[in-house]
Amino acid sequence: MNFSSRIGITMGDPSGVGPEIICKALRDCSGPERRSTVVFGNRAILKRANELVGSGLSFADDRGGEGDALPGDAVPIVDIAIPAGHGAVKDGTITAAGGACAYAYIAAAVTAALAERIAVIVTAPLNKAALHQAGYNFDGHTELLAHLTGAKSSFMLLASETLSTLHVSTHVSLAGAVHRASTERVLATIRQGHAHLRKLGLAKPRLAVAGLNPHSGEGGLFGREEIEQIIPAIEAARAEGMDVTGPVPGDTVFYRASRGEFDLVIAQYHDQGHIPTKLIAFDTTVNVSLGLPILRTSVDHGTAFDIAWRGIANHVNMQAAMAYARRLAAVQAA
Repeated sequence: MNFSSRIGITMGDPSGVGPEIICKALRDCSGPERRSTVVFGNRAILKRANELVGSGLSFADDRGGEGDALPGDAVPIVDIAIPAGHGAVKDGTITAAGGACAYAYIAAAVTAALAERIAVIVTAPLNKAALHQAGYNFDGHTELLAHLTGAKSSFMLLASETLSTLHVSTHVSLAGAVHRASTERVLATIRQGHAHLRKLGLAKPRLAVAGLNPHSGEGGLFGREEIEQIIPAIEAARAEGMDVTGPVPGDTVFYRASRGEFDLVIAQYHDQGHIPTKLIAFDTTVNVSLGLPILRTSVDHGTAFDIAWRGIANHVNMQAAMAYARRLAAVQAA
């Protein structure tokens, strides 16, 4: 499959920090990197953010191909108007208009990715409440992207140089997460993690599967999910030739992985994987969606309405998300 080498950035909820961090990150890119990055957003809002942070960028209408000549180091942009019927966008405020904008940007980027006009989508943050106010009842980017691409399931990877975790479940209740940890789902998560690391060049990825219960159930004393659901998945993965350790108690597995013993931890639920990863590498952890027919990375923080449109938002995480996207694009093109 001949994918473009370009990456596409969605502007996120325009009431939040997305426009600012995009401008700051693009300011720090080289000319060729800038020209190979197309922003899906609103030109007027992006220009306002550009002036706010003093990034000195110029923008030009995207013409759909990486070979198209653009003036200077202009950033290609797909200009998307604020959808009608949702009111106005307000700085630092949850609005239906902000949610509608975020949805429109993502939908346009998915269309471009499916048509192979971009290789990877990088998403700036959206706000779930704003998305719901606009009538789009999704729990976040991952679920929205699965819907737009027709994917039956998806997986959330948090990747950093120090610790990476792939989640069996994410945006469900803790009770729902216990139910979600079926043998089929755990095995599918292991397979996704193994395949992703192989794609990135690891010949023999070392995976660890976290236990669900304290002490991984202590032989059934604290729950039988490990015995009845998780261990069968691990054994099946090993039978397929994967290097998988576990179940390892949740209070030790992340420490061992951060010390270099494992390349990836399979976390059983949202907070089990998010807390240690963000504690260790809050600014540089990248959110990656696996299991979709497109590639997507994201910042691992929210819209930060409390500091939005003050020009002070930190763009380090956006830089990390863009760097990971370019890495994926290069692998895909190879």
